[in-house]
Amino acid sequence: MHATPQAITSAMQLYFTGESLRSVQKFIKLQGVEVSHQTVYNWIQKYTNLMKKYIDKITPQVGDAWRADEVYTKVRGDLKYLFALCDDETRYWIAKEVADRKEGHDASGLFRQAKEIANTKPKVITTDGLGSYHEAYKKEFWTQERRYRTLHIRHIHLKGDMNNNKQERFNGEFRDREKVMRGIKKTDSVMFDGYQIYHNYVRPHMGLNGKTPAEACGIDVKGVNKWLTLIQNASNS
Repeated sequence: MHATPQAITSAMQLYFTGESLRSVQKFIKLQGVEVSHQTVYNWIQKYTNLMKKYIDKITPQVGDAWRADEVYTKVRGDLKYLFALCDDETRYWIAKEVADRKEGHDASGLFRQAKEIANTKPKVITTDGLGSYHEAYKKEFWTQERRYRTLHIRHIHLKGDMNNNKQERFNGEFRDREKVMRGIKKTDSVMFDGYQIYHNYVRPHMGLNGKTPAEACGIDVKGVNKWLTLIQNASNS
């Protein structure tokens, strides 16, 4: 039996919700599709890249309060940091970049990427106390005129802190998925782009009353199988 759209989108859903490639391969076999785990990965890579080109053309209608934070990950056994910037209201993951280090990293590229994707800048940006964020803020968000100036809240993490829960949940969400992979193989891994698509367009969030961040941003993805809709939209764009 040849791979069907249902089998391919099932593979993507399973992979980005936490299953290993070999576990996905076994599930697909139960659907009558016998392929290698490498083929499963090839599907994920191919269609993630296709969807990303389509999604990159979409401007999400995000709010005016953003958050940036970093979470460590391993790429080929080496410690790296995923810097992520999300919209506070819609939980939309706007921008990301992978860095070799936490201290001393130039985060201005992250902020500039977010401005280009959202076609706006926030009224408030909340980060931790990392100096890289304030340097990036001065480059990308600070202006002489106070009324146009983004406010930078440099938040210091404290035990039992409730103020950064949204970003901490996001960090935990990514770390839980990354643990299954036992490390990522390269900094441009499909895992980063694919998980961003899953988070924004496929995964419903309790804090958004069951909506996806994309839906909260006014982006309507029709149908129950959102992977399939995204792939079809991307193929026709």
